[in-house]
Amino acid sequence: MRFGLFIPQGWRLDLVGIDPAEQWAVMSGLASYADGGDAWDSLWVYDHFHTVPVPTGEATHEAWSLMSAYAATTSRIKLGQMCTAMSYRNPAYLAKVAATADIISGGRIQMGIGGGWYEHEWRAYGYGFPSAGVRLARLDEGVQIMRDAWRDGVVTFAGEHYQVDGAIVAPRPLQDGGIPLWIAGGGEKVTLRIAAKYAQYTNFTSEPDGFEHKSQILAGHCRDVGTDFDAIVRSANLNTVIGESEAEVKRRLERVRARLSGVAGDEATDAMVSSMSTPASGAGTTEQVIETLQRLKGLGCEYVICYFPEAAYDRSGIELFEREVIPALQ
Repeated sequence: MRFGLFIPQGWRLDLVGIDPAEQWAVMSGLASYADGGDAWDSLWVYDHFHTVPVPTGEATHEAWSLMSAYAATTSRIKLGQMCTAMSYRNPAYLAKVAATADIISGGRIQMGIGGGWYEHEWRAYGYGFPSAGVRLARLDEGVQIMRDAWRDGVVTFAGEHYQVDGAIVAPRPLQDGGIPLWIAGGGEKVTLRIAAKYAQYTNFTSEPDGFEHKSQILAGHCRDVGTDFDAIVRSANLNTVIGESEAEVKRRLERVRARLSGVAGDEATDAMVSSMSTPASGAGTTEQVIETLQRLKGLGCEYVICYFPEAAYDRSGIELFEREVIPALQ
């Protein structure tokens, strides 16, 4: 099992209280920390514009700007987004942006891509909010455009939602076959079928029964479209709140609640903290977290991306995970 690390960027109110002028130093410092060791295979950011659990005036740093910055300031670690919303950028343009970042990084960019869901920011930024069917149809077409652009250096595509005519994407990415595609989402009829057709990686629920079910659906789509299910790496995200005792886990969660409630309000904060408080979501003692991950590994999960809500303020949870959890899964 390999591990990725989310770098706080503000979207989940994980830079509250840090002056905006100091936030890049915090983010880049954590990225350099992850890059300097061998525990983490990749670092990740979210592709969002407005905060959760409610939109606020707090910072949310833009994903692809961060990709280029991390490409230039790290040297080993892979760099991804979980996940880029297809409709936020024209796919030929996005292919160009990602290829440039891949060049800067020396061939370390990953393309996390999905249909997008956060209606408030869609409408606020003038994208409207088309139906799920339209968003996923754009995902299908956009992935084809990016794949062909990276493979051939030029792409022509006439689809229902996207049309490009001889778009040159040069230089191409450094990685053989183009940038790896992580197609994220667990939609059973459409998203997982798109993943079966094009993905090198998928990303869906960490809840074990749900993970097993989604895996079975993905396997069925792979049979239908003639691709190799075993060649697709299945991944999941964990909201990791870890301690050496249950009391320590509770204290960490209380600190998260205290930081968020003054910005998001009690009701939204309680819902958000509740969602990251169960063993299935990644919270617990070291033994509980190891047990959760061992179960996921037994179900075929080969990659876990960890979000530590305290990361900008306290690295001790990350260090405990590195010291106790990762060795138990490798």
